[in-house]
Amino acid sequence: MTHILIVDDSPTELYVLQGILERNGIKVSSAKSGEEGIVRAKELMPDLILMDVVMPGLNGFQATRHLTKDPATAAIPVVMVTTKDQETDKIWGMRQGAKEYLVKPVKEADLMRVIRSLIG
Repeated sequence: MTHILIVDDSPTELYVLQGILERNGIKVSSAKSGEEGIVRAKELMPDLILMDVVMPGLNGFQATRHLTKDPATAAIPVVMVTTKDQETDKIWGMRQGAKEYLVKPVKEADLMRVIRSLIG
């Protein structure tokens, strides 16, 4: 079973994303901060990480950079899922190591297309 870690400080966004993933037969874990996301990623070794950008403490760009540079977690694809919709944000997210960049509110079809393209 596919396992995805959602890193987002918004209970509403967690609920929405978790609902989409579970409807599609995906096991979901979550973290509420960039710091917690890094710890959980190392513990769980999920198949993919959905990463918010705007969070207190370590933001999603910083957490993504940390995860993609760490040999223990570098193979886990990170998808940014954020309200930051500027082209410069997208470019920066990809430069931090993200494989894809989706803008909230994300459509279920788009999310699942991206997930399938990255992990089959």
